[in-house]
Amino acid sequence: MTDTAPPLGRLHDIGGGRRLMLHRSGTGSPTAVFLAGVGLMSLDYLNIHHRVAELTTSVLYDRGGNGWSYPAELPRTAGEVTDELQELLHAADVPGPYLLIGHSLGGAYARHYARRFPDEVAGLLLLDPFHEDMVTRAPRQAREKLHEMLEQMGNQESAEPTPEQCEQSRAQMAQHFAAWPESVREPLVARHLATWRTASRENQNLYDKVAAEFRDAPATPDVPLMVLTAMGHDATQAHLWPAELLREINENKRALHAEVAAESPRGEQRVLDDAGHGWLHEERADAVIEAVNHLLAGVR
Repeated sequence: MTDTAPPLGRLHDIGGGRRLMLHRSGTGSPTAVFLAGVGLMSLDYLNIHHRVAELTTSVLYDRGGNGWSYPAELPRTAGEVTDELQELLHAADVPGPYLLIGHSLGGAYARHYARRFPDEVAGLLLLDPFHEDMVTRAPRQAREKLHEMLEQMGNQESAEPTPEQCEQSRAQMAQHFAAWPESVREPLVARHLATWRTASRENQNLYDKVAAEFRDAPATPDVPLMVLTAMGHDATQAHLWPAELLREINENKRALHAEVAAESPRGEQRVLDDAGHGWLHEERADAVIEAVNHLLAGVR
């Protein structure tokens, strides 16, 4: 287990020494469950969680190896991640069916959960989700640069950041989380600083082993499904990719997301030209809430 208690929610025992953090608010059905993206954790979605909790029961959780949950060995398979989520929801007596709200890699996990456990899922909201063919269908230059970046991340993982780098990161995150309650903000920043290696470790098998799992999964069930595609400026993406190449990557993403939306007869894609990938849920919280309302209406 982690060495600090979460500022919200609590740890639930799911067996085998595994304890996962879960925080719930609100009432009603279906239960909305947030699945975080790589490098993010449950309480990064606290503001949008509170707004969803005004509409129905809403749940935040940290998957193993992330946030305040037990330090699982990473990387893991998509099967392990979705099995673990199912175990947690049952152990914590979180009533189904579930409206899964997944961001980035969390969006791919949400889609995978629905394909494996269709009877438990009422709907899907995918926030700029990862797609298994993003790399195979990307421009050659993007594939080469991604390989270089993954190597760099592996090398950086063994190095300890300097005190100056830690303070710079702390200041940037404190500014970003300025709207969070103080009782949550400081522990959240500290947890990010303590678990910064998680992102690179989760990525290690993403583009081959995990992508193959997604390709081999059963069909997406016939449930209300919404894909929000972020096509606006994202500071991290703009730093990583040359502008023209990033435009190609985003157009490829738009097409893949359209294919995901088409997997369900009740699927829809909405393109957001004024939101970036990393913080779509903050930059366009209104679009997320509009999508949640649309899906709840379709379910209810």
